[in-house]
Amino acid sequence: MRILVLGSGAREHCIVHSLQREGGHVLFAAPGNPGIARQAELHNVDLTSGPAVAYLARKLRCDLVVVGPEAPLVDGVADAVRAAGVACFGPGAAPARLEGSKTFAKRIMAEAGVATAESRTAATRDEAAAALDEFGPPYVVKNDGLAAGKGVVVTDSREAALMHAQYCFDAGSPVVIEQFLDGPEVSVFCVSDGQTVLPLAPAQDFKRALDNDQGLNTGGMGAYSPLPWAPADLAERVVEQVARPVVARMAELGQPFQGLLYCGLALTTAGLRVVEFNVRFGDPETQVVLARLATPLSKVLLAAATGTLDQVGPLIWSSESAVTVVLAAANYPGRPTLGDPVSGIDAACAIPGVYVLEAGTKLNDEAELVSSGGRVLSVVGMGPNLAAARDRAYAGIQTIHLEGSHYRTDIALRAALA
Repeated sequence: MRILVLGSGAREHCIVHSLQREGGHVLFAAPGNPGIARQAELHNVDLTSGPAVAYLARKLRCDLVVVGPEAPLVDGVADAVRAAGVACFGPGAAPARLEGSKTFAKRIMAEAGVATAESRTAATRDEAAAALDEFGPPYVVKNDGLAAGKGVVVTDSREAALMHAQYCFDAGSPVVIEQFLDGPEVSVFCVSDGQTVLPLAPAQDFKRALDNDQGLNTGGMGAYSPLPWAPADLAERVVEQVARPVVARMAELGQPFQGLLYCGLALTTAGLRVVEFNVRFGDPETQVVLARLATPLSKVLLAAATGTLDQVGPLIWSSESAVTVVLAAANYPGRPTLGDPVSGIDAACAIPGVYVLEAGTKLNDEAELVSSGGRVLSVVGMGPNLAAARDRAYAGIQTIHLEGSHYRTDIALRAALA
């Protein structure tokens, strides 16, 4: 197939890497990054302009467009691509509100009978203060809209919670304040064509910047799959209790969900609870989930885009484990240091079972690879078990040099030792 992947992060590099591994496809990416450029032809396009993306897809004679980031989906890019007669993996603007508005997502969950934390939407400081007092600590405050994975604050400090709420108000967004959910969090991706739902393998990511879940929230510092401690039927339970009811409700509303529903979940003492929905592949969980997918990814994506997912059948998974570790620029998740040289990627990829997916990278005027974002790259390690996979991932990341960079040293550690 001729496939266009939209985006420039490690998630998109992972998708391109998986498609390229199948062989036989002609791959394009917009705008991509230097790592993606080694596997796909790059093009420039305004990712939030549906007509521009549709024009590019037609010009390239694409069979399929895969929308990576959330903002183009919320802006209706998938609608425009489909209207141009090109198959598109990603929900339209209406169902994309499941990520674009947490208040909307809570409403749909209530209508679909999906268990989640009790919550209040607040548009003023007084409303936020009242909600914080109602639920008590730990306080959970979420930007109602898109926040690039960094719109959530969980804190025991009422003052810090109010400060985050005020920050969101000042930026023009209401907030959702909700009960704190106890128990470990997991991510389960569910692919849907609007009717049929297929789960991908569960994964766990690490949101805090520092070891032992200390520091500020980030877009994700690492992930692993499979989860040896999780219930064996977790993915099936998520489909039955969460994804299928939500997909059915969206269909009832005339807003069919075609794409990927990312179910962020807490395994609480009271049972399965939804923490959040995203409407696209999550980063860094994608890096470990697709590493283990043995069914051709192109087959899954095209079936979801064309309403034929019922013909794909149960997905096939590698018995290997996968661990990914994110290398972050100095000062991330604050204002990161940019423009510093990145070296050692080839050395990492020379290690058996290791490959590198680029995210915040670019080529400078001297054609040197330099950092251009907070999360610079992901190192993926594969192995017969989690211990071997994490050993390889960390062996890989230790070959890479970026001045002032940092990474967590405890990704998958507890699970590997269990």
